[in-house]
Amino acid sequence: MLTGKQKRFLRAKAHHLSPIFQVGKGGVNENMVKQVQEALEARELIKISVLQNCDEDKDTVAAALAEGARAELVQIIGNTIVLYKESKNHKEIVLP
Repeated sequence: MLTGKQKRFLRAKAHHLSPIFQVGKGGVNENMVKQVQEALEARELIKISVLQNCDEDKDTVAAALAEGARAELVQIIGNTIVLYKESKNHKEIVLP
């Protein structure tokens, strides 16, 4: 579980990132969760965009992705979700 200070630090780091995944009409599926896990292992911090045609609510999508990838939900801002998971092999981000 992240503290408020850690979430603030990660939000600042995520500000300059571009979304690398888009959740659309298909919603969240097993394949997408697997790809998100791999991306989190490589990058630790990622943004995911929820498209207008997505059938599910953005909060539901964020919860499903965070739970499926065993990641921490840092922020939902607009239609963008920010997820963080500490990498086992490529640890770059040092939390305060």
